[in-house]
Amino acid sequence: MRIVLQRVSRASVTVDGQVVGAIGHGVLLLVGVGEGDDGSVAARTAAKVARLRIFPTDDRGFDRTVADVGGEALVVSQFTLMGDVRRGNRPSWAAAARPDDAAPLVEAAARALEAEGVPVATGRFGAMMDVELVNDGPVTLVIDSDDLAATRR
Repeated sequence: MRIVLQRVSRASVTVDGQVVGAIGHGVLLLVGVGEGDDGSVAARTAAKVARLRIFPTDDRGFDRTVADVGGEALVVSQFTLMGDVRRGNRPSWAAAARPDDAAPLVEAAARALEAEGVPVATGRFGAMMDVELVNDGPVTLVIDSDDLAATRR
């Protein structure tokens, strides 16, 4: 699983002209699911997101979690994060999980984040989405589950 996390002042997802998910202050998570990912990967990655200290206090730049600041999360599936551009000019999607496998894992990551005390809104899996955000900072991080040890949080 690969996540691009952006700290935001606000973010929303629109499908066919209708807002399907929106948040205020918090994090936007663009989530790509890889072949071989499973529920434990989704839970571990969501726990990492929930515990990241990326929000400021009055005297420190990065000391509070999204839950600490009463923030929200907008979770948006994005299979293109799994694209491989090392060869040629057309990305390869071979590392991306099949939609039938990926959809429940994106949902599992969203539910795991909720279980950590973070209110979650979502996009619509498989839809053509317009994602709008105001990046706060800007703060943008890439989280790859392959880089997270199974026992660490």
